[in-house]
Amino acid sequence: MSLDVATGTGLVAQEAATLTAPANIVGLDMSPGMLAECRRKLPIQVMQADAQALPFAENSMDMLSMGYALRHVRDLNATFRGYLQVLKPGGNLLILEIGRARSPAVQAFLRFYLGKVVPFLSGVTAPRESRTLMAYYWDTIEQCIPPEQILQNLQQAGFANVRKHTSFGVFHAYMATKGRD
Repeated sequence: MSLDVATGTGLVAQEAATLTAPANIVGLDMSPGMLAECRRKLPIQVMQADAQALPFAENSMDMLSMGYALRHVRDLNATFRGYLQVLKPGGNLLILEIGRARSPAVQAFLRFYLGKVVPFLSGVTAPRESRTLMAYYWDTIEQCIPPEQILQNLQQAGFANVRKHTSFGVFHAYMATKGRD
């Protein structure tokens, strides 16, 4: 079984469906609207629940993913301990998150592009709510958790083989496994 936490519209779950049968994927989100959209796109199981209090048995998931929602979590340590608990021994964790650019020039460009251009274009090509959503998205990016803190919290929670891959200096993929004890 594969669990996609904060599944939203199901983009990460959709990619998981290229690796396993949709019947093996559970999408979890707090928003009934997002779950309805996900259900409309994908034939996966969905569940309304909090990413910080997973309603699954110990050692029940082979894979756990979370795409671009970690900045909404209040307690990383508790959340990561919960993720570790539901993963089977040898299970894999993948967290995708955006971060602040190290370069002030790149950060300024991103602030302009993601904070102004994308919301404007979203409002032109999609419903007006999209503009508000994209502006909110930038506001939350400004509050991103530093990568070093995420890596440290994953290790403290007990994950093994903790690592990070970065693309374009701001898109981070955090990977880890649950030990086989």
